Amino acid sequence: MRYLYSFYTDAARIALQSIFAHKLRAFLTLIGIIIGVASVVIVGASISGFNSYVLTTVSKILGVNHFMIARFAHQGRVSEEQWERMQRRNKRLYIEDYEWLRDRCKSCLEVGARAGAGANLKQNGHETFGTLIAGVTSNMAEIEDKNIAEGRFIASHEVDHASLVCVIGSELKEKFFGGHDPIGQTLKIQNVPLTIVGVEEKRGTFLGESLDNHAYVPVTTFGRLFGRRQSLQLHGKASNREALERAIEEARLIMRNRHKVVGNEDDDFGIVNTDSVNNQVDRFTGTIALVVTPITLLSLVVGGIVVMNIMLVSVTERTFEIGLRKAVGAKRKQILMQFLIESSLLAAVGGVLGLLLAWGISWAVRVATPIPMTITFGYILLSLLVSGGIGMIAGIYPAYKASRLDPIVALSTER
Repeated sequence: MRYLYSFYTDAARIALQSIFAHKLRAFLTLIGIIIGVASVVIVGASISGFNSYVLTTVSKILGVNHFMIARFAHQGRVSEEQWERMQRRNKRLYIEDYEWLRDRCKSCLEVGARAGAGANLKQNGHETFGTLIAGVTSNMAEIEDKNIAEGRFIASHEVDHASLVCVIGSELKEKFFGGHDPIGQTLKIQNVPLTIVGVEEKRGTFLGESLDNHAYVPVTTFGRLFGRRQSLQLHGKASNREALERAIEEARLIMRNRHKVVGNEDDDFGIVNTDSVNNQVDRFTGTIALVVTPITLLSLVVGGIVVMNIMLVSVTERTFEIGLRKAVGAKRKQILMQFLIESSLLAAVGGVLGLLLAWGISWAVRVATPIPMTITFGYILLSLLVSGGIGMIAGIYPAYKASRLDPIVALSTER
């Protein structure tokens, strides 16, 4: 046991001496491994970070334990034929549908309604384009887990009386009011002055689109501004994740009864819940990882070929040394292991340098963008195992060639 420990220790020391004796050559050899490992880790960090970024943003937009019923709320792609069928079949949802669901859904912690329209706003010499005006019930702040930075959200009596009030996003505050307090001031929407009662906390951007260019008004006021026959979205919230599926199924049956949908007839509305969105994101990023990761691993194979080439050169350069070691009693197995350890160690050093490069690039991306680059242990382990394994595989033929050298021929080689 002590002999084996001594052999492997000496082999590793000789391998390191060989690497440091030719630093530039070793570095140029390792560039392929370094780039390959860095590529694998960065791709993994990007996929994991993008997944976290999307899920966090979805939670900001939709909240948790939340589902939505709308005229069109399909998930994934639909064919043109399916889309036309839905347009003919699916009904608009109105305030009466909201009240029907609110009064009957016992599994729902909250039931709310929302409508949306775009508008260009002008105020104090400034203008916004495509601002989302959302007509909401007073409980949408709880349903979508909204955070109000200043003032308050819309109250229930303001919905009952179609009050001329609004809650604005942080982008509207910054553009129209600058550093001044907007609470109590007015904002014109559709040329109707509305009193600002609150400002939502800044949410940032999602895929380049602002999440703060919006204003909330009572859903009844929205009807006065944009017309009362626009289709609503019905929103429900469950008390916890386990109760979510039960609440969705109950809401679905209630709406089928409301619309007199019977038997095997398809729903004439669509349902989306936050869990299904999260699962779709997970499947999407998982598919990307499945396709992209093997491609990045190919760069490690190229690096392994370079390592094999340099190990063949090393065997040629050290022919006399190999002959001398065999002459004093070194066995073929020992010579074979010596060169395998050297090629594996060479690739492992490249793997560590690749990890450091990946960490630096991930840090730069994390600082410059909102995407949280997450270097996961799985990708670190994968890249190091693959780089070390490729180094060992790449060293097999050179090591075998070294172990087969005739000591007499090797010793007669000029040094």
